[in-house]
Amino acid sequence: MAKGDGVRRRGVPVVLGVAAAALLTACSSSSGSSSGTPTTGQPAASSTRPSTTSTTAASAVTTSSGAAPVYQVNTGTVPALGTVLVDGQGFTLYVFAPDKQSGASTCYGECAQAWPPLLLPSGVSRVPAGPGVNASLLGTTKRHDGTVQVTYDKWPLYLWVVDSAPGQATGQNVNNSGGKWYVITPEGKVITK
Repeated sequence: MAKGDGVRRRGVPVVLGVAAAALLTACSSSSGSSSGTPTTGQPAASSTRPSTTSTTAASAVTTSSGAAPVYQVNTGTVPALGTVLVDGQGFTLYVFAPDKQSGASTCYGECAQAWPPLLLPSGVSRVPAGPGVNASLLGTTKRHDGTVQVTYDKWPLYLWVVDSAPGQATGQNVNNSGGKWYVITPEGKVITK
């Protein structure tokens, strides 16, 4: 019996090694970009994070567990930056310097793939404000495709596909897609450090 156990134990690393090699091969073949994306930190268009820009009516409702809808603007804490705006799932929201607090977005195409706009679902006209959010600073702007993007103090709000968990702000002060990206506080102050 001890001998059989030893054989099984030696087989597990081999199986795991083969599985890991297959996974690495699959990842390396699918992670390359055929569009010749420059090495400016532009991420791949896809993300393992669930879509935050769904326009279906289903995303407009709060879940039975009481979770906030994705498009709700909340506050969250990011290490070294403090309290900033986040979406209903707790992911950090960003503003794009070229938007110039104009109330209109300048981020389209590849930019919007890397920095998805925070959108209201079809049929929803009011942006819900979480605790600590100044509801009077919330607004919306219509995008070229007819979707409605959430704004805060006239800054269109975006997410960053590289952030993989609440509390991250890997897009802070990043120069990408034609300009700088920053987090914003509940007071409407853009943090540029």
